[in-house]
Amino acid sequence: MSGGGRVQGLSRSCILLIVIAGMERFAFKGVASNLVTYLTDVVQMSNSSAAKTVNSWCGFTSMLPLLVAPLADSFWDRYSTILTSSFVYVLGLGAVASTATIWTWSPPSNKSSPAFLFWSLCLISLGQGAYNPSLQAFGADQLDHDEELPSSKDDKNSNKKSLFFQWWYFGVCSGSLLGLILMSYIQDTFGWVLGFAIPMFAMITSVAIFTCGNRIYAYKPDKSIDSKPFQNILQVIKVTASKLVNGRIRINLPDDKSDVGELELKEKPLCDQKFGSNGGFDGNLRNKTHLLENAKIVLRLLPIWAMLLMFAVIFQQPATFFTKQGMTMKRNIGRNFKIPPATLQSAITLSIILMMPLYDKVLIPITQIVTRNQKGITVMQRMGVGMFLSIIAMIIAAVVETKRLEINRKTSSLESETVELSIFWLLPQYVLLGISDIFTVVGMQEFFYNEVPVRMRTMGFALYTSVFGLGSFLSALMISVIEAFTSSGGRQSWFSDDMREDGLDKYYWLLALASTLSLLFYAIFCKFYTTRSELENGNCK
Repeated sequence: MSGGGRVQGLSRSCILLIVIAGMERFAFKGVASNLVTYLTDVVQMSNSSAAKTVNSWCGFTSMLPLLVAPLADSFWDRYSTILTSSFVYVLGLGAVASTATIWTWSPPSNKSSPAFLFWSLCLISLGQGAYNPSLQAFGADQLDHDEELPSSKDDKNSNKKSLFFQWWYFGVCSGSLLGLILMSYIQDTFGWVLGFAIPMFAMITSVAIFTCGNRIYAYKPDKSIDSKPFQNILQVIKVTASKLVNGRIRINLPDDKSDVGELELKEKPLCDQKFGSNGGFDGNLRNKTHLLENAKIVLRLLPIWAMLLMFAVIFQQPATFFTKQGMTMKRNIGRNFKIPPATLQSAITLSIILMMPLYDKVLIPITQIVTRNQKGITVMQRMGVGMFLSIIAMIIAAVVETKRLEINRKTSSLESETVELSIFWLLPQYVLLGISDIFTVVGMQEFFYNEVPVRMRTMGFALYTSVFGLGSFLSALMISVIEAFTSSGGRQSWFSDDMREDGLDKYYWLLALASTLSLLFYAIFCKFYTTRSELENGNCK
């Protein structure tokens, strides 16, 4: 393995890729974090339309890896995928910057201009869809002694992976924080042209740095059983479904261990790497069994995946309605400076950066003593804690919004929506969401990376991002349904453009209730879930 230098147990190549990931997040957040303001102030969209547009775009961006990652795993190597997708990414950022330049001289028209902006955002989505999962999988490939087989070093390898994912998220959050604070200020103060041009040049710089690291990267050869796992898994699913319809399917268990036999998820090929290499009959037969097991592993993740969607819906609020809330509150610091509402999102990433070291140094040692587990808490417990904290954050958000509306009604003013309530009252909900991210988001990365077949690690990260993708679409759908229902009969919508008459407090309570139900079902599914490593270890004994 190349890249001999180490910091905190990670190789130089890992650290370089973490820095590059942070630069990409700076570029993306520089566009996405204040996009709702750009749509309402420049493109002249309504609040609900802007929120749905941002949610739909974020959803599309996060869902694309599900389509692109299988291609990257089956046909392309990760390094080439990163370079190609980064070109598309830069092209999209440049197109968005060009809209701001054009609209500086000529205001946007009703049809053509928003359409051009939409396709520019789609280019960013397409580039990021291949770039992010490939970059993170490439980073995980850099880990020293990245054992794929169950061994006596499982705990050590697991701890190293946990360390990598935590520092990866730390780097991502650092880039996001800089993008939120710096770019929101520049966009509000110096305009959108410079505000969108800087992210483009930041992405160009990150690509240049990535190519300069060629000498220290570890390029792991693909020693998997089949070079096209996604295609073959689809073929196996099709054959299995056909057999089920005809009533001819029969699964022979390779051993008599009844505790895991009914799942047929043993990853037996991982226990014996010698089969199938000579292309013989026995190797082909076992290869088909392996593919069927891989397909089942992916499918059995769906219940856990689905229960994480409400966390992703809550994740959409800071960039949309939290930001619009902040625009109606007191934002002054001194006489002349006003806090851009979008910069408050930096409280999320700042809390992650500050709390991440405490997680390792304080929380984990305490939980190790309590649970007598070397990792302190399991990955699934970690995700559950984050989901619980996100529910508390939404309850606080609902209470603060209720207070804002009460003050607004008492001091009603036709001239201004601004209320005599400091924007810093929003800080607790931002901070709690940041702490919840430390638990759930980092846990999700490790969970999906570990639970997919070895050859499909890019697909594992795509499953993780797709949670937020579908969560964004679900958020947009909820807004549409709630808006249609609450505005019927001439009533005022919960998402009224007049922030003095909205019903965001009710919306936040609804999200808290739905998330509570998701957490309950998540706990039930976790109780009956057997991890891939447990099945492998039990099968290799």
